[in-house]
Amino acid sequence: MKKIKLFILALGIIALSSCSESFLDSEPLTSLTTGNFYETTEDAELAIVGCYDGLQILYSSGIAFPIISEVLSDNCYGATGNTDGYGYQVIDEFDISKSPGDVDLLNENWKVYYRAIYRCNLLLQNMDQIDWQGDTDGRNSIEAQARFIRAYTYFDMVRLWENVPLLTEPSSENIPQSSPAETYKVITEDLLFAAQNGTETVEPGRVNKWAAKALLARVYLFYTGYYGTSDLVGLVSQSDVLQGLEDIISTGNYSLIEEFKNLWPAASTYINEAGTALETTYAGKDNQETVFAIKYNITSDYDGNTDGNHWLVMFGLRSQAFSPYGRGWGACTVLPKLYNAYEDTDLRKEASVIAIEEEGLDFDNSDQREYTGYSVKKYTPLSNPDGKDLAEANGSGSFMIGQFQDYVVLRYADVLLMAAELGSTNAQQYFDTVRSRAGLENKSVSKDNIIKERRFEFAFEGIRYWDLLRHGVETAANTIAISDVVYNGGVESTKTINKDKIIATGGFQMIPQTQVSLSDGVLIQNNGWN
Repeated sequence: MKKIKLFILALGIIALSSCSESFLDSEPLTSLTTGNFYETTEDAELAIVGCYDGLQILYSSGIAFPIISEVLSDNCYGATGNTDGYGYQVIDEFDISKSPGDVDLLNENWKVYYRAIYRCNLLLQNMDQIDWQGDTDGRNSIEAQARFIRAYTYFDMVRLWENVPLLTEPSSENIPQSSPAETYKVITEDLLFAAQNGTETVEPGRVNKWAAKALLARVYLFYTGYYGTSDLVGLVSQSDVLQGLEDIISTGNYSLIEEFKNLWPAASTYINEAGTALETTYAGKDNQETVFAIKYNITSDYDGNTDGNHWLVMFGLRSQAFSPYGRGWGACTVLPKLYNAYEDTDLRKEASVIAIEEEGLDFDNSDQREYTGYSVKKYTPLSNPDGKDLAEANGSGSFMIGQFQDYVVLRYADVLLMAAELGSTNAQQYFDTVRSRAGLENKSVSKDNIIKERRFEFAFEGIRYWDLLRHGVETAANTIAISDVVYNGGVESTKTINKDKIIATGGFQMIPQTQVSLSDGVLIQNNGWN
């Protein structure tokens, strides 16, 4: 066994910007946007680090996309504290009447998304004025990374709100929303460029062509599924996407970690025999299963450094630590229905879910809303045996914003299961490989079985809801709708999610009212949220 280590990678903070409160909250830079910047390859590297920083802070404000995705799904309830506002229930139940004052619930999300896009657009606009010294591959790599980040950002946005203003160059103009097809066309073109021109090198925290091919497959599956098309905006076919996944597999760059639990810090960490410290079998950041991850470290503060994981604390047990599990704010309580759906021998069950009573945790649920007895284990803060948050013990200024666990966006297991779903001749082998790692026997491969398998494999990774929605809003609504017993402040209550609310919204979220107002009516609110 080894002592727990922190794997810290700072992607850098570019402190060059001031935030505008104009329509799209774009981010005009200081004097470094004049002729003294975008000249050298060193400038290009600094600029792409700024784009990665924009990606890193996507989930630092508002309600982070990984959290939203789980709240929306049939994996979790919104929960949080029993005396908190009901914003998470607005999302969970697709119903603004749960908290009418929360019309700007995702306003901060909207702003940081456009800040990240602005950084990418600014670099892409100035590519030709940089002296690349004949390094075509270096130029293409920088452009590929910037376009991947832009595509990633728009893919979040178009799934959250469907109709969003589409900017491919720096601007803060008041422009109308684009159609989903127009936005997906830019996403697709960006990812195709990244897949064709990105580097083949596997480097922690950096985009390569393999990450682009994997994300393109995820985009293809969602778009063709939700919008009922046979191809991705006329640019990418099923066979194209499948070939990209087979390319990733054939490189040999990636493989499954032998034990599923070792992918996740909390699942693989335990108190030593002396009861004085934590030990772990964690495979570490940037292990061979990670195709792409958003990097975090402990150095966030309240003075503008936002490179820590700000959202992990939301998954933590409400205000209480039970080493190795750290305290948090009690969002996303896990449905017993999910916990009980795992096969008895499925190793992912214990690695993914904190079973409070089964693990003998003396948890006080008097300040917990929508208590179910189950919480998220994959993404949760850690604490030492003395109860001190692990991030703070290692130098973080605050457990709330200084968590260091990365968000693994794309895992090799997803590559295998997407390839199986898309009809690979090796579909059965890929499917069995994933199940075998989970301790399960082989099972016949089918699309229905793959979707079921994806739920258990990727629970709490921000994937399940979008897997449901890409099979149609009615399928998603019928699956998510529920009337269940929960405990609010220790008192038995009924939790109801109405499928008609989900169908009325098309599965999408409310555009922040501030943005609608700033647009002077140019932005049109999504159906079901008026």
